[in-house]
Amino acid sequence: MCGNNMSAPLPAIVPAARKASAAVIFLHGLGDTGHGWAEAFAGIRTPHVKYICPHAPVMPVSLNMNMRMPSWFDIISLSPDAAEDESGIKRAAENIKALIDQEVKNGIPSTRIVLGGFSQGGALSLYTALTMNQKLGGVLALSCWLPLRKSFPQAAADPGNREVPVLQCHGEADPLVPLMFGCLTVEKLKTFLNPVNITLKTYGGMGHSSCPQEMEDIKEFIETHLPPID
Repeated sequence: MCGNNMSAPLPAIVPAARKASAAVIFLHGLGDTGHGWAEAFAGIRTPHVKYICPHAPVMPVSLNMNMRMPSWFDIISLSPDAAEDESGIKRAAENIKALIDQEVKNGIPSTRIVLGGFSQGGALSLYTALTMNQKLGGVLALSCWLPLRKSFPQAAADPGNREVPVLQCHGEADPLVPLMFGCLTVEKLKTFLNPVNITLKTYGGMGHSSCPQEMEDIKEFIETHLPPID
């Protein structure tokens, strides 16, 4: 991935139907790959937007008895006060920042890039967005939490992404990452980001997954914050 981590294959990409003037970089959840999300974005694609779904490297995961699987960083436990893999989270965030830098070199300004993810990938997208100096077009945080939350607001890049629009989506029946995690994350974000730009949408009956209404909300968010420029 992005040149400095050879243990993961190249991202799954949904190319723009015409010249790409914007990009969505979306990070999958634990044990998954980028392919499923690339297919999902192909179903809601906007013609001038390129969708990039990288694959996490394979590593042992403490939560799953050290089984090796695609993972952006180690997860020790899903309890609110569990120890966190601080060095792994920071290393993963640097890899995602390198991916963003590559798109900027390719001619897409950072303000025309939405960074997002699901579950562990959503957690990493939030952490990356909040700790980078470049301004992003938006953040999509699905069924996730804010990692290393005690390091904020001090860890937040200044003034970087204080005004970044954030769409947080969460299933009301999520048994793995309970809705409470999403609600607490929104409250924390509002203490150091502009609260006007933070939206939480919840979906009745949805577990730790996605649903058609959520995909419609994601499409609307992308079209609002990455409009065509020609």
